[in-house]
Amino acid sequence: MRKSHQIWLPILLVCFATVAASAQSFRVQCPNTTITHPAANNDAEPAYTGATYTGPSTDYTTGRTGPINGAIKCQQISGGDGYATMGDGTQTYMFSFGPLSGLAKIAAGQPGSDSPSEFNTLYSDYAASTAGANPYLQPGDPATTNGASDAPYSVGTPGTFSFNGAVGLAPNTAYIATIYDISEVGTTVTVVLNEQNPFKVGDQVVVCGTGTYAGTTPATTPRPPCGKGTATLNTYDGTWSVTAINIPNPYLAPNYAFQFTGPSGQADVLESATATASSVSGVDGHVETRPIIDVGVMNGNIPAPLMAIDEDDEFFLTLTNVGMIMRPDLFEQHTVHFHGYPNASAFYDGVPDASVAINIGGSFTYYYLAPDAGTYFWHCHITPPEHLQMGMVGQIYVRPRQDRVPAGTSLYAALQAQQGDLRTACTPKNDILCTNPLPAVNTGATAASTVVNGGTQGGYAYNDGDGSTFYNVEYPIQIHGFDPNFHFVGMTFNPEGFSDMKDKYFLLNGRSYPDTVTAGPMATQSVDGSMHYSQPLPAIINIPAGGKALLRISDLDVTEYQTLASLGIPMEVIAINAKLLRDQEGNNLYYNTNSITLGGGESLDVLLDASNTTLYPAGSVFYLYTPNLDHLSNDAENFGGLMTEVHICNSVTGNTFGNTCN
Repeated sequence: MRKSHQIWLPILLVCFATVAASAQSFRVQCPNTTITHPAANNDAEPAYTGATYTGPSTDYTTGRTGPINGAIKCQQISGGDGYATMGDGTQTYMFSFGPLSGLAKIAAGQPGSDSPSEFNTLYSDYAASTAGANPYLQPGDPATTNGASDAPYSVGTPGTFSFNGAVGLAPNTAYIATIYDISEVGTTVTVVLNEQNPFKVGDQVVVCGTGTYAGTTPATTPRPPCGKGTATLNTYDGTWSVTAINIPNPYLAPNYAFQFTGPSGQADVLESATATASSVSGVDGHVETRPIIDVGVMNGNIPAPLMAIDEDDEFFLTLTNVGMIMRPDLFEQHTVHFHGYPNASAFYDGVPDASVAINIGGSFTYYYLAPDAGTYFWHCHITPPEHLQMGMVGQIYVRPRQDRVPAGTSLYAALQAQQGDLRTACTPKNDILCTNPLPAVNTGATAASTVVNGGTQGGYAYNDGDGSTFYNVEYPIQIHGFDPNFHFVGMTFNPEGFSDMKDKYFLLNGRSYPDTVTAGPMATQSVDGSMHYSQPLPAIINIPAGGKALLRISDLDVTEYQTLASLGIPMEVIAINAKLLRDQEGNNLYYNTNSITLGGGESLDVLLDASNTTLYPAGSVFYLYTPNLDHLSNDAENFGGLMTEVHICNSVTGNTFGNTCN
């Protein structure tokens, strides 16, 4: 006979593995204040009037001598799988990231980055304030909504759904302890609990069920609900701040008691057998598992959710790994790696060797400080050739401080003021990596009065000091390609052939022509019979007559170099790999060209200048396409691939990338 441990050990190991796999640790993090941004309100970007850190320290904890610049931004994404549809109708399976916050923004083609007040909004509160809204997230939302059966929670029909908070965010459960005794000396109130005191100094504690009406019998005069007492009621009911713990008392051990400062003259207060002290219920990053799974499963986007922050912002990005429902045999970890982004710490770089990887059923919040304006991108760094090829790629860009300079202020002087910030000071003679030296000539340019970040009223691509990077509209353009055979094998439980991988579909913002010029989100019918809006970002370019468009172009292709050409409107290249094209003497090195070529992992910032209305009248149409003709097809058949249209409009309305051409 086999020994007993030979029989039971494998069974126990399987049981333990099941228990471990069932544990969920979904959390999000979006603080309202930080050491860097201590103000009570960090929702809005303050005007840039001068450097923040001009003292001896550049660590953002000391040396703060100027105004507080920047704000706090937060975003949550899921790591899982999904589907996408190509221009010839082909559906492809993806490993991909999806949105778990900023849903309405993502649906409208905008960055999903939220302010703290947006991010920390509970869906139950949102639903209660929306007439006729369903108070619960439906299974599969927002990915499997078709705009009809599950309305108004629909990411597929922007305008019917406006919730941008974190999915699944819920108030923490209040800790409740019963009270043994309350006593007072002056205004110092000592509370003795029936258990060890769970509160610490500074905690807010809600006291309930104490007190009696003066001169009456409590038995005949019911005690009012907690916090609802009147002037005639002697009570400690209310919310108090703990001032001391471990208080000696005649009843129980010191660690059963705490103190707070309360009203005097409550000598006749009685505590009942049901009196309680509890923590304050509030938002602390706790999220419920069910809505996270419902929303995150099959919610993959291509490109991955767009992110946008401003210089001096603190960015809290939570990645929640929901697993892959189409590949339940995989225990894939995921990370977020900001490619080329100047992280202060390798811990948040997303490379597992020096950072962490997020297992299925877990969340991790990355922290970034926005130091330098520019166009960056991000991807998963777990088996990168596979996960990038399968679709785990997205864009992030950082807007410059120059966007926040008050209208009419000298841009040259504003850039000079930035040199006073020791954290990002640019001294070309000492630093060859200086990102924004002063222009060689002070052109006298002043800040435009129409700058609105993320809108259609313009902005600056970089801190140029001369206004040369001004634009009226901006468009992220992400180049990507994939091999349909590789994706099919990835869905059918077979090992992928990396050496045979060759792209046959070529995409701009997850779409191939003619779907690149469709403004709304593209839908794919998935295995559950519902429509998944996995391609929310259009690639059509609408420029107001006499205006300029900023194209934030990044190439995240795995196997190919990619070329884009502009027919009719020259491309002015102003930056490469998030660095303004300017020499150390301040001379602009921008250049005009009809085509640009990028390798995987490169980015360019390009201006399309349609200010000459004679050459570019309203109503005219131009093309942005690849001259590599085999990249203008879908799997070597039909038209498609890397091509989109550039429309010159009388005006452009809307503040999304899929805006309307009038």
